[in-house]
Amino acid sequence: MSEIKNKSIKINRASLHNLKDVSVEIPHNRLTVITGVSGSGKSTLAFDTLYAEGQRRFVESLSSYARQFLERMGKPDVDSITGLPPAIAIEQRPHSRNPRSTVGTTTELYDYIRLLFGRVGKTICKSCGEEVSKETPASVVKALMEWKEGTKLFVCFEPKHNGSKAAEVIDKYKTLGFFRIVKSGSTELIDLEGDGIPEDFQKEKYYFLVDRLVLRNEDESISRLTDSIESAFHYGEGRICIVNISENKEMLFSSVYECSTCDILYLEPEPKLFSFNNPFGACPKCQGFGRTIGIDADLVIPDKSLTLKKHALHPFKGEKFSKHEKALLKIAKKYDIPTGIPIVKVPKDKMDIIWNGADDYIGLKAFFKHLESKSYKMHYRVMLSKYRGYTECTACDGSRLRTSARQVFVGGKNVTEVIKMPLGNLQEFFDTIQLGEFEEKVAGQVLIEIKWRLQLLVEIGLEYLTLSRLTHTLSGGEAQRINLTTALGSSLVGTLYVLDEPSIGMHPRDTDRLLNILFKLRGLGNTVVVVEHDPDIIRHADKIIDMGPNAGEFGGEAVFEGTFEELESATNSLTAEYFTGKKKIDIPKERSMGNGEKIVIHNAQENNLNIEKIEFPLACMTCVTGVSGSGKSTLIHDILYAGIKKYKGGYMGHTGRYERIEGMEHIDVIEMVDQSPIGKSSRSTPATYTKVFDAIREVFAQTQLSRQLGYKPGNFSFNVAGGRCDECEGEGTITVDMQFLPDVTLTCESCKGSRYKKEIHNILYKEKSIVDVLNMTVDEALEFFVDKAKITKKLQILADVGLGYLRLGQPSTHLSGGEAQRIKLAGHLEAKSAGRTLFIFDEPTTGLHLDDISKLIISFKKLTTTGHSVVIIEHNLHVIASADHIIDLGPEAGEYGGKVVFEGTPEELSGKTNLYTGKYLAEFFERGI
Repeated sequence: MSEIKNKSIKINRASLHNLKDVSVEIPHNRLTVITGVSGSGKSTLAFDTLYAEGQRRFVESLSSYARQFLERMGKPDVDSITGLPPAIAIEQRPHSRNPRSTVGTTTELYDYIRLLFGRVGKTICKSCGEEVSKETPASVVKALMEWKEGTKLFVCFEPKHNGSKAAEVIDKYKTLGFFRIVKSGSTELIDLEGDGIPEDFQKEKYYFLVDRLVLRNEDESISRLTDSIESAFHYGEGRICIVNISENKEMLFSSVYECSTCDILYLEPEPKLFSFNNPFGACPKCQGFGRTIGIDADLVIPDKSLTLKKHALHPFKGEKFSKHEKALLKIAKKYDIPTGIPIVKVPKDKMDIIWNGADDYIGLKAFFKHLESKSYKMHYRVMLSKYRGYTECTACDGSRLRTSARQVFVGGKNVTEVIKMPLGNLQEFFDTIQLGEFEEKVAGQVLIEIKWRLQLLVEIGLEYLTLSRLTHTLSGGEAQRINLTTALGSSLVGTLYVLDEPSIGMHPRDTDRLLNILFKLRGLGNTVVVVEHDPDIIRHADKIIDMGPNAGEFGGEAVFEGTFEELESATNSLTAEYFTGKKKIDIPKERSMGNGEKIVIHNAQENNLNIEKIEFPLACMTCVTGVSGSGKSTLIHDILYAGIKKYKGGYMGHTGRYERIEGMEHIDVIEMVDQSPIGKSSRSTPATYTKVFDAIREVFAQTQLSRQLGYKPGNFSFNVAGGRCDECEGEGTITVDMQFLPDVTLTCESCKGSRYKKEIHNILYKEKSIVDVLNMTVDEALEFFVDKAKITKKLQILADVGLGYLRLGQPSTHLSGGEAQRIKLAGHLEAKSAGRTLFIFDEPTTGLHLDDISKLIISFKKLTTTGHSVVIIEHNLHVIASADHIIDLGPEAGEYGGKVVFEGTPEELSGKTNLYTGKYLAEFFERGI
C-alpha cells in the first residue's frame, strides 16, 4: 500500500547500459519528458529500466502456468524503483507487414463496426433493391391482417421439380395429401384427380394449394391461417405464396434469408460475416486479401505519358494485335475518346470504354479473356505472363468481403463504403446517423464507442486516413499516434504510459493536437513519460529530465531534473544551451540556386495528388513539407523516385500516375536513404556495414603474432569459419529449442558472448583484442586508431553525422530507424559517389536532438557543395529553415490536399502566414527555436 500512496515514481541508482547510477523522480499523474542527445541513455532509462521493471512485476504477479507462456524478463540493473504503477509502452517499432492488418483492425474500430452491422444492418437485394427478410408464420399473419377483412386467400407453395418428370412430381405431392394446384397469375383451381396434369406444368409456375380461407380477425380463423402457413413453409422448403383471390394478386414469403422476389439466398448479418479474416465473411476468390493475380493495368499501360495514337496500350503494339488498336481509334470519335493526349489525362468514363470495349472494338478485358481461352498454346501463355500481377479482386472490388456482407446497409451505407471514408467524414456520418428506436436500444452503446474512438483519431490529426488503409503503409508517426489513441480508447486509469517520440512525422500544426491527447491521458489519472526532442512538447511538460551531457560513454547522467522555467538556468545541459540561445543551428544567410538544371514532373495524379507541374532544382537542398497526409510520400516515393529509377532501369516496383518527368538526364544516380534496417541479422553491425571492419581486421592480421601463426584477415571475422567460435558459429548466443515453450536464447558458454575462439583473444594491437575493439564506440575507436588513416576516415564520417556513441559491434537489429538512416548517409558521404546523384531522405531528423540535427544539416550541405542534389521530406523547422528551396503541399490532408501551395525559399514561405508551414516558420524565425 505504501507504493500506492507515493506521489511519484522513484528510480534509485539505475546502471543499465551506459547509465551511471541514475536516480530520478517522476511525479504521478503528470507529463514528464525525457530528452537529451542521441545515445545519452533516454531510451535505456524510459524503456529498458522503467517500463521493463513495470512489465516484469506484472508478469511476476501472474500464476506460474500463465508465466510459462510469456517471455521471461530479466530484472533491470537498478537498486530499486518505488511507486511504480502498471506500465504500457508505445514504441517506434517496425510496421506489421501483415497484409490483413488495417487501421480499422489496429484501432479496434472495425470490431465495433462489425458489431453494429451484424446487429442492426439491413440486407438489400443486389438485384431488385428490396429489403431481404426472414419470415415466420407469425410475421406473415401480421402482414396479411393488414388486408381488408373478408379477403379470400389461397395459401400455397411451389413444388420442387429437381429434374423429375411431371407425373413423378404430382405423385409425390399427392401422397402427401395435396390434390389441387393453381397457376401463377390465376385464381382458378385445378383438381389433379378430375382435370389431370396441365401440359405446361413443367414450363410454367404452378403452386400446390394448402388451404383456402376467408380473412377474419377471429381467434379460430387466425389459428387456422397460422397452421396453414406453417404447413406451406414446411412443404415448400421455406417459401410460400399467398394468392389474394379478391384482388387477383400474389405475395411471396420466405422463412429462409433470401429475397423472396428474386430467390437470391443471402447469409444473415452477424459480426463474423463482416470479418475478412474469417472464412465466413471473406471473399471466396481473394480469401479476404482484396487482391488476386490478374491483369496488371500498370503492365498493360507501362508508359502513361504516351497517347493512344502513340501505342499507349502495350498489348496492341505488335503487328499481330494492332487490329484492336485500329478498331479503338476508329470508334474514338463516336465515343469522344481523346487519342492525342497522354493516356493519364483520359477521363475515367472513357478509360472504361477502353477496358470494356464497344462496337467492333474488343476491349482489353475481353482481349485477355480471349488469350486465356487459348492458353493451351505456349505463345499465348507467354504473352499473358507479361501482363500478370497482383490486382484488385474483381469479385469483391477490393472490399475483401463476400456479397452477403456488402449488401448489408446501416444509415444508407454498406460496410465497404464506411471503411473507405476518411475518418473526418466518417465521424460526421456517425454523428448524424438516424436509427430507429429498436436499433438505438440494440446498438446505442456500440455507437458511443465508435464515436469516442473516431473523436480521438480526428483530434490527433489523422482525419485523412481511412479504416481500410493497410498498417504497413503508415508512417512511423501515424502508427504511433494510432497506438496512442487505441490506448486512450481503453480509458485506463492509474497507469504508466511510456511513449517513444510521438511527434515523429508530425507537422507543427498537429503538435498541439498531440499535446491535447497527452493532457487527456494525464487527466484520466495516468502518469505519462515521453522520450522526446520536440521543443513544443518540452515546453509544455510538467517535468523535464535531460540526459547527457553527451552520448555513449560520455552520457548516461541526469544532467537536469525540473520544470521548463528551471531548464533555462541549467548548466552542463546541451538542451538548455539551445533553448537559451547559447548554441544554435546556423541558418544560411544566402540560399543556393543550384546549377540551373532541374527535374520537372508533369501532371502527377497518384492517390490524392493533383499537380500539373512541379520543379526540383538540382545541386541544392530541397525540402518537401506539408501537413501529414498532404501527399509528400506519394510525390517523392511513388513518382519522383520510382519514375526516375524506372527510367534508369532495374526498378520493378509500383510507379505512381504522372504524364512525364523532364530533366532526368541531368542526374546519373538516384538514392533513397530511408529508415529501413541496414541488416536483418545480429551478424550485421555498423563496422561490417561501413566496411571499416575490413581495415580493422587487416591491422590485426599484420601484428607480429598473427604473422607468426599465419593468421589472415579472415581469421578475425565472426562471419566465416577460422577464428570465430565453433560452438555458436560467431553468433555469441545459443538458441535452445524448448519444444512447446518459446525458444530460449543463452549466452554462449564457450566464448562468453565474444563470438571468437580463445586464440583470437590473444592477438593484441595496442594491448586490445578484436573483441575489445568491437566493444568500442566510434569516438573511442577514432582515438585508438588515430594513426590509421584508412580506418579513421570512415569512422570520422560516422562521428560527423552524430553517431560517435555507437559501438562498432552493436547488432544492426538494435539500431533505431534514424540511426540506420544516418549510417547510410555516412556511407554515401564516405563513398563520394561518382557522377551526379540525387539523394532522397524521408524524415531524417527522427530521433535526433537539436545538437544532432545541426550535424545532419552540415552533412547535407557537404553533399550539395560537391554537386549532388538532396530532396528531404521533413517537418522539422530547423531543417526547413536551412533548405535552399521549399515545396509545400496542402492545403490540408487527404482529399483536401495533394496540391502545391508554395514553391520558393524559406524567407518567402515565412511571409505566407495563411499557410500552415509558413505560419510556424515565421514564428520560428521570430523566436529562434
